[in-house]
Amino acid sequence: MPQPESGPADRARDVYLLFAHEPYYPGPGTQEINTTVVAAASLLHPQVRQLDGARIHDLLTQGRQPGEIIPLATLTHELGGGAEWPSVGDWEGVTTDLLRLVRDGDCDALGLGLPEIARALVCTGPHSHVRAYDAAADDVVVYGASERGAVLDEVGMFLTGLAAEQPFWPGDSLLPPLTGRRALGR
Repeated sequence: MPQPESGPADRARDVYLLFAHEPYYPGPGTQEINTTVVAAASLLHPQVRQLDGARIHDLLTQGRQPGEIIPLATLTHELGGGAEWPSVGDWEGVTTDLLRLVRDGDCDALGLGLPEIARALVCTGPHSHVRAYDAAADDVVVYGASERGAVLDEVGMFLTGLAAEQPFWPGDSLLPPLTGRRALGR
């Protein structure tokens, strides 16, 4: 788990949060959107519940690499399988607020219609497995960390192409990030 005692220099910029949500269709004849990627700084938007968004931003950017895409499930894994979420914040409320921002056009986002297995992989921890029954072969197929990595790499390639044209806009009037011990209420 990233260590909150590190200083601001240990925070990566241009980190992204990937989260799954109830599917929606952005317009007639469009593909279903069931996962979204936003810039980490969008967590600091004043329309995202705070201090929860700022605390999640602190976790998300601590000790990461620039350009890294962090699924919400990875944060859950790092937080003791979710046991430590109450000390950080209401991730469900924050992601609901983020999705509202995205749908209202108040920040840039990459909306994805991930296939069932790919979505399941980003909704599990980095070392988890997804099992799927293959009716044609009458066998169970097990997907794991390497397939999850491939999904994140593919999303990353698409995101890199978009961000090369124009950096992701996290929204306006962002709040300042939290730092170190103050971020987790210490």
